[in-house]
Amino acid sequence: MNKGYEQASGSPPSDTDRDFFFETYGIRVLRTLRQIIRAVDIHSRKLNQAFRITAPQLICLYCLEREGAMTLSQLAEKVSLATSTTNGIVDRLEAKGLLTRTRSRQDRRKVDLVLTDAGRKLTHAAPALLQDSFSKALRQLPELEQAAIALSLERVVELMGVADLDTSPNLVPSSHLPESLEKHSEETAE
Repeated sequence: MNKGYEQASGSPPSDTDRDFFFETYGIRVLRTLRQIIRAVDIHSRKLNQAFRITAPQLICLYCLEREGAMTLSQLAEKVSLATSTTNGIVDRLEAKGLLTRTRSRQDRRKVDLVLTDAGRKLTHAAPALLQDSFSKALRQLPELEQAAIALSLERVVELMGVADLDTSPNLVPSSHLPESLEKHSEETAE
């Protein structure tokens, strides 16, 4: 008799069954997570090689392009990073000539971060932070399958105990988001 069938029939799984399921599915899950991590790492490296910019730097640029000038603390909040981390990113972006720190005209005590023309050009030239082939393939799936994938990944995050781990809501530029998703992203960021 098939172990999956025994499990489905209602009898409690034995230790042997649990070991079988972990060896069968647990290893597959871990291998798949590793493949995803490697794919994101490879994409990030390609981004760095092609544009000499990191994903967090690009996230900050995309945010400034979409939202306009803002202070360092506002940017840090928008991209869900610590102010000290964001400050280091902004230092590097300023050194590359992609943004400037400018005194606010409304309040001279505040310093606004403003994209330069080079920064604006880069945001228009750089790809989305998710691989284009993945984004395209995911969009082509039926909505129910998209929901199932999202729910499964969210469940993995819960099982790993990292649901409260901060992540940036700005993974793609707003020009790549449907209006309904852009509004949802803004609501969850608040």
